[in-house]
This record gives sequence, structure tokens and C-alpha cells, in this order.
Amino acid sequence: MSDQQEEEDLRMALRMSMQNFPPEPKRSKPREAAISPAMTTPEDSRRFQRELMATAAEKRMVAAAKSAPSKNARSRDLGIKEAETKSKETNLGNELSEEEAYHLFSMVFGSGVSKDILVQWSNQGIRFSPDPETSMGLVQHEGGPCGVLATIQAFVLKHLLFFPEELGKVAANIPHKLNSRRSSKSQYVASNNFSAFTEDAKTRALVKSMSEILFLCGNNKRAVIATLSALSDRIEGSEGSPKDMISAHALEDLSIESASDLQKVLRVDTFTSPTNAFKRLEAMIPIFQGRMGALLFLISALLSRGLDCVQADRDDPSLPLVTAPFGHASQEIVNLLLCGQAVPNVFDGRMDLGGGMFLKGIPTSVEVGFLTLLESLNFCKVGQNLKCPKWPIWVVGSESHYTVLFALDTAVQDENELEERESQIRKAFDAQDQSGGGGFISVEAFHQVLRETSIQLPSDKLDSLCSSGFIVWSEFWQVILDLDRNLGGLKDSTGQMGRKIFDLYHFNGIAKSDLNGSQPGGESPVQRPRLTKLRVSVPPRWTPEEFMADVAVLPGTAGSESSGKDTEVAKPQHAPLADCIRTRWPRAVCNWIGEPPSIV
Repeated sequence: MSDQQEEEDLRMALRMSMQNFPPEPKRSKPREAAISPAMTTPEDSRRFQRELMATAAEKRMVAAAKSAPSKNARSRDLGIKEAETKSKETNLGNELSEEEAYHLFSMVFGSGVSKDILVQWSNQGIRFSPDPETSMGLVQHEGGPCGVLATIQAFVLKHLLFFPEELGKVAANIPHKLNSRRSSKSQYVASNNFSAFTEDAKTRALVKSMSEILFLCGNNKRAVIATLSALSDRIEGSEGSPKDMISAHALEDLSIESASDLQKVLRVDTFTSPTNAFKRLEAMIPIFQGRMGALLFLISALLSRGLDCVQADRDDPSLPLVTAPFGHASQEIVNLLLCGQAVPNVFDGRMDLGGGMFLKGIPTSVEVGFLTLLESLNFCKVGQNLKCPKWPIWVVGSESHYTVLFALDTAVQDENELEERESQIRKAFDAQDQSGGGGFISVEAFHQVLRETSIQLPSDKLDSLCSSGFIVWSEFWQVILDLDRNLGGLKDSTGQMGRKIFDLYHFNGIAKSDLNGSQPGGESPVQRPRLTKLRVSVPPRWTPEEFMADVAVLPGTAGSESSGKDTEVAKPQHAPLADCIRTRWPRAVCNWIGEPPSIV
């Protein structure tokens, strides 16, 4: 009877071994323990066989469980696959590693960043002004990110003013195709009806500008777009819902105070196709319009360039890109967005300091340029790459703020005979200037300039200029103006050569309260940026005496040389912006109506 029971137990074990959901197996004795000298009786032999069979049954049950997964396991695997598919469809992006996030955060803000600076950079979106008169401009509420906003603004104006026909197209233009400058022979004058741009046109201009800048940072090979994990999936699946409201709600409790916070919320995607990048930016534009838009765009630009490349561009990579104590964007940030490299200086090319050491400047010509008040104060020298961009648009820097200066007429960039000759001589002079933009060169270098530019100075003029052991540009230029043209100078008996009169516009995105602009029935004033139109007159000859005499010629028409008719004498107006303009157009005087244009 006991033998029958044992056989029944064996059969039960075998049946259980074939099931998909085995019970907890009964543990058998180790084989070493079962094989012993005491195993001599038939009963011990049968017990040993049963244990071997039970062990085999256990192995078959385990193998069956592995080869035929349970319904729960299959369901779990299916869920993972569905999640992966959904992630690919919505393109939520990739996380940065902890090391990358720390490197990025440290590079931008440094180790001892204040909460006030983080708040400034976490509360500035990329949004157009609601004010009709300045609706083509990006409005700024925080002081720190102005360098990012002003540079984007410059590119937006390029597309709105000079490529309006491209804004209706669905596909994005490849960036290098936009680099071709309209021929100066076919003068192009943009419309000054800034309120006529539709919301759709402005949004497309913004998307095209962002894409162009990112590909510029990525050497026209790639663009990295950084978004937020809390928003990407919601924006992608929000058809029929107001995306700006979704974005604002999701950002209510979001803050970035450390590299760890950055790593948790940031998602990045890399694009090699301008069309795909354009579509991605267009879909994600509510995120960039949200309160972290300026910071996300800066991160996108840095990642497009590559963090190691950004550090290699800089003269001192130990300093944060956002400067203390006020959180302003450094010149390196502005240069990165203007020329694609985070170089710290504004002169052309590189300056050789000797011993294998160089200072890095702007390597090539740019689409939109840069002027700075610091040059008028002799703190730096802006090179021709930034002063003479492909389009008449300039980011303007002061000690604490960035604004935008632009013209509607491409002819303001054209040079007449006087300017061409001046540019030639100035370029040769600057090539010998090793003072860091101080505007003076050695006697030996001066003789090299004279040879390169075919200038024949009388001996008395030459001795006078070289008497101090160095030659100052302003003194040299005055000699050139008084030197006959057949000797390489620019003396003009008519006094008319080189006269220019044109209009410029200045945009300051900082929102300023306007009590007169309150909405009907409303109590709060309108927050509006500032737009100022300036009439610029560049006399053919400028001396301190003439300037102090307050003589400025203002014609009835802009963008052309004065014929002597329809002119009037006006008193030049003074503002720091006029000093910036004179670094681009020496001897220029400016006039405007209303409040002085502000660059702070």
C-alpha cells in the first residue's frame, strides 16, 4: 500500500511539473546527502529514485516558467513596448546624464549663484509685445536674459523685414540658403508698418530665427532643442486645447535651483534636418513662450554648440556665462548666438599675444551685427565683422543691457568712395594694432600701413605723427582727410563727398509702464517696450569744431545723399545711443522726436 502511495506521489509530481503555474516546490535533499553508505535497503533505493525524479520535476517546472511567461509578465512586457512606442511618437526627448547636467548648470550659473538670478532666468519667456506699436518686438520683464532676447529679436527683424515672402511657407529654409545678402545694386526698403504683421507671421519669424541660430551654433550640421519633461507630452497631445494655458499651469510649481533639478526636468532632442527642427520648434513654441523660454533657448544653443566646444571657445572657462551680481548675459552668450562660437571678444579673428597665446574674436562675417557703448569709451574695439553685418540690424550693448538698432533700407550699409577708402585704411591700421583696440600702433607698424595703402605722406606730416613713438588713429585720420587724393588721401574740394542721411530705429524690449496707454475702463497701465525713430546725418567732413557748432543737415528724404535742396539746420541731440552709432558711422549726428532712446 505504501508503494502504491509513493508511485501516486511521483505521478502527481510529474503532472505538476507540466503546469504553467507551479506551486511552491518541495525542496529535496541534496544529492550528496542522499548518496551515503547507509543507503543499503530497497526502501532507501526507492526513496533515492523518488528524490531524483522530484528534482528533475522541479527543473522542468522552472524551465517551463521561463519558456512560457505568465499572463502578468506578458502584459507587463506589452505595456513597456507600448510606452516605448508612445515615447517615440510624442518625441519626449532624452535626459541629460548627471555629469552633463552638472557641467551645464555650472557653466551657465557657476557654483555660488543666487536665488534672485535663478528667478530672473526662470521667469522670462520669448513673447511678442501686446502693444500694437511695438508688436513686432519681444517684451522683456526680467533684467538678466536681455542678451538672449535681443539677439533673437535681431534675427526676427531680419525675417520680418527682409524675408516677408518666406513666412507663409510651411517648410523651414535651410539656414545657409538665407545667408545670401540681397545685392546692394537692387536696393531693398522694408515697410515701416510694424503693426501690420500678423500673429502667424511673427510666430513663423520667431521659429525660423530660433532654428537658424541653433543650426549656426551647431556649425550648420545639427540643432539641439531643449524642452521640459512636464510639458512636452502635454503640448504634443493638446489638440483643441489652449497650449499657452496648459504650459502656464504645468509651470506653476516648477523651479530650477540646482543641477539635479535641471536633470530631472530637462529633455533634449538632436536634429540634423532643418525642416524637422522647424516643425519641432513650431510644436513646442508654447514652451518657449512660457516663463522658462529664454533659459531653455540658451541651453539649446549651448548644447547645439557642444559644452566642450563652448569651453574651448572661451578665454576663461572658469567664469560662469551668466555674470554676477546682476545675472546679465555675458558677451560670450551674445557672440555664441550671433556667430555660433562663444568667443569673449568683439574684434575680428584672433589676437596673437606671443608665446603661443591668443585672444579669440569673431571669426567670420555675420547675419546681424553688434555695437557697444564700451567702444565709445575706449574699452574695446568692435571689428568689421560685427560692425558691417549682412543685414542692417545690430544688437546694442551697454554696461548692463542689450537692445536692438535697425534700418529698413539696405543702402545704409553701402559705402561711398570716402567710406570704402576709410575702411581700407582702417582695416590695415587695425591689423597692426596690438593694443587690444586702443587705437594706436608703433612707428614700425605705421610704415607698414603706409606701404599697404599706398599713402605718401610729406616728410613734415610723417615726422609729426611719429614724434611720440606711436601713432593714434584719430590724428592719422585727420592727416588723411587733409591729404590730396593723388597722394592717397581724401581731400575733397567740393566738400560733398561722403554725405549720408538715413533713418534708424531703436527697440528696447524692457516693458515700461505707460499711464496714457491704459485700456478703456482699465485701471492698470499698459506695459510696453520702447521704439524710437532716429534721423542720422553723416557729414562729409567732421571736426570737433563743426560738431560743437551744432550743425546737422537733415534732408526731406532718407537713404540718399543730400543734393543741397530741401534741407534744414537742426541741433544734434545727445544720448548714449548716439555715441554707439558714431562707432559705426564716425561724425554722425542724430535727432529724434520725444524721449531720448534708452539703452539701459
